[in-house]
Amino acid sequence: MRVAVDRDHCIGAGSCAMTAPTVFDQDAEEALVILLTDSPPDSDQDAVRQAVDRCPAAVIRLLPTK
Repeated sequence: MRVAVDRDHCIGAGSCAMTAPTVFDQDAEEALVILLTDSPPDSDQDAVRQAVDRCPAAVIRLLPTK
């Protein structure tokens, strides 16, 4: 699994960082998403899928693995 985010459309809800904190964070200034890793380990993949589903702005995408 690979993950991508669109910070330009992030609204700073924080659901991603709460759901998968080892993969997502938020910046201190605007609370916009920060992608900590674009290739999360297998142990985080369920949480990443939940974060995708919970993102109110739909800015998290799952990409095919290279």
